[in-house]
Amino acid sequence: MEFPDLGKHCSVKTCKQLDFLPLKCDACEEVFCKDHITYDQHKCSSSYKKDVQVPVCPLCNTPIPVRRGEMPDIVVGAHMDQDCKYNPIQQKQRVFTNKCSKEGCKRKEMMKLVCNQCHGNYCIKHRHPQDHDCRGGGHSISKAGYAAIMRASEATFRAARSSKMS
Repeated sequence: MEFPDLGKHCSVKTCKQLDFLPLKCDACEEVFCKDHITYDQHKCSSSYKKDVQVPVCPLCNTPIPVRRGEMPDIVVGAHMDQDCKYNPIQQKQRVFTNKCSKEGCKRKEMMKLVCNQCHGNYCIKHRHPQDHDCRGGGHSISKAGYAAIMRASEATFRAARSSKMS
């Protein structure tokens, strides 16, 4: 053998493979081959130092801090019994809340579908002006244009009100 000092033997007693690219365990700091580098493969006695997990409460989805040496199941159970912020009423929020404005239609959508002309909220079936008998003036107005019209009408209303008060 030309290079007798090259590489190291695996620390697992049944393996002792000579590895030219040995890997060092970050928990126990022993040398292992590629087959035995995981904590489970070499039954690492120091894996608890590196195996840090933060359990999450299954009810309120908040992370529960667990100190070293404590059982995560017991800590999460204590959290659920004492200070869990789970509220079953709050969890039952409805997704489909946007009711169609078309007379006789009872469909609800997840998102608002606002008509550009009459600014009513409609379901997918009635979203086009022809489908809901739109009476919005015949030409579409963008949201910015609609906001500008509302500001202008509000300004004229204020001016008229202030002239009446004087």
